[in-house]
Amino acid sequence: LGMGSQEKIAAFFSRGPHAVVGASQDRDKYGNKVLRCYMQHQRRVFPVNPHAAQIEGLTAYAALDALPEPVHGLSIITPSYISETIVAQAVALGIGHVWMQPGAESPNAIQRAETAGLSVIADGSCILVVMGYSE
Repeated sequence: LGMGSQEKIAAFFSRGPHAVVGASQDRDKYGNKVLRCYMQHQRRVFPVNPHAAQIEGLTAYAALDALPEPVHGLSIITPSYISETIVAQAVALGIGHVWMQPGAESPNAIQRAETAGLSVIADGSCILVVMGYSE
């Protein structure tokens, strides 16, 4: 039962926009690289970071419920203990797809998302590898 990783990834990218939770102003951090990866592929993306006004020229938002429009999916690049809170917000906002970057996943966050019916990618797949990213 359930979709395999390839189907989940295809569904994740089937439409936009997306949000990167844990987007970073530091170009060495994954939270920045993932944001730039979306941008390199001309995908509409919103950075979410409560401590930044702008990241890579895009307006940053303090929280998911502050986004200017609904998003289709989330890239989560946060410490695993924060990911559970992000999943709860995603459920409340009706965001159907979450991709937890390696290191962001927690068993509780995954279980909570799956129980709520979200499509979850948290198998160690890295969006930078799947989409293709150039530094």
